[in-house]
Amino acid sequence: MVRLKQKFHASIERTFPEQRLFLRSDKDTRFIRLSPGTQFIGIAGSALLLGWTIVSSAILVMHSLGAGDLREQAMRDQAVYESRLNEISIERNARAQEASAAQERFAVALAEVSAMQSRLLQSENRRRELETGVDVIAGTLRETMKERDNARTRADSLVAELAESVADQPEMTHMADLENTLDFMTVALGDLAKERDDMTGFVDEAETLLEDVAFDQRLEAERNERIFTQIEEAVTTSLEPLDEMFTSVGLPTDSIIEQVRRSYSGQGGPLTPFTFTSGNGDTTEDPLTKRANEVLEQLDRVNLFRIVAEKIPFSFPVKGSYRSTSGFGPRWGRKHEGHDWAGSRGTAIHATADGIVVHAGRQGGYGNLIKIKHEFGFETRYAHLSKIRVSVGQRVSRGELIGDMGNTGRSTGTHLHYEVRLGGEAINPMKYIKAARDVF
Repeated sequence: MVRLKQKFHASIERTFPEQRLFLRSDKDTRFIRLSPGTQFIGIAGSALLLGWTIVSSAILVMHSLGAGDLREQAMRDQAVYESRLNEISIERNARAQEASAAQERFAVALAEVSAMQSRLLQSENRRRELETGVDVIAGTLRETMKERDNARTRADSLVAELAESVADQPEMTHMADLENTLDFMTVALGDLAKERDDMTGFVDEAETLLEDVAFDQRLEAERNERIFTQIEEAVTTSLEPLDEMFTSVGLPTDSIIEQVRRSYSGQGGPLTPFTFTSGNGDTTEDPLTKRANEVLEQLDRVNLFRIVAEKIPFSFPVKGSYRSTSGFGPRWGRKHEGHDWAGSRGTAIHATADGIVVHAGRQGGYGNLIKIKHEFGFETRYAHLSKIRVSVGQRVSRGELIGDMGNTGRSTGTHLHYEVRLGGEAINPMKYIKAARDVF
């Protein structure tokens, strides 16, 4: 070890021989002796300082470049996300326009069904009147022909009596009476013949009128076929997206529809099924009537779907510019029971379904909170609001303004925390919002 130290010192002395630094003043001269060890320490320290400076500068440069790349990547991701949001917004607007068009087609179909029902009733009444008229004319014709036959029989008997009277009583007076009676019968027979001809003309006119009515009914049937086809297509277009919307979220559609049907059990108006009653009181249902009632049932199902859709939180709560910041599920080791959308303070918040406000005030980490109770066991929550615009017990409709976005409670910035609960259990709100994207 001593030998190594001696070799090390000798090497330093050869590399860094002793140096003297002279300092001269006006009165004397001084010098500072720089030993090899001192020179080695100074040069090594300077080298270390220079190396540390170079390494630090390189680290700073690399960090700056890396931060720039991260910012550019974040900007690119933000641009892609905004582009995707714009595409989703455009797609949502297109679906909303399609839904509005389907609603218009539904209204037109409803008006066509009502008009068709009126025309069918008028046609049926007209047919009944014509049948009654034909029956009356036929009865009158039968009575007239019977009277004509009776008159002919009576005339023949009078002629026979006249012949017998001529043979037995040749008096002129009785002969004149018989001639008068014969003249009267001749005139009566002529009148009966004229009435018979008139009745024949009436029958011909009635038959022509019946042929015209039959032709009109054929035209009406063809027109009804076209109208039914258009209505059925419109109903299918309106019903399919609604059915898919409920199926995609796994709701028991049939039981919910039946529950709403019981709640809305009033009858009357254009959607009431119609039937025709025969003269003996029997209710008949021809194929056209059956088809019309099937369309009415489908229209009624569309109406029930739309009533249910108003009561389930399918709508979107934020109206304005926003950015999705946190979804449903695990977050920071805990379950995030809703979805967050960030926006500017005061952004309008709307109810996502019809319901009754059961809470409107502050609640712990939620800050300013609104709870709305909906039918079928649903509840929605709107948290961190800057302003509450509803009160407890108030009934609200889907799309109604209920509050403003804010930053109250346990919040890191202005945003809306939105929850959907079913039977008290939190569920993913986006499941319902996405399901209704093609409908609302």
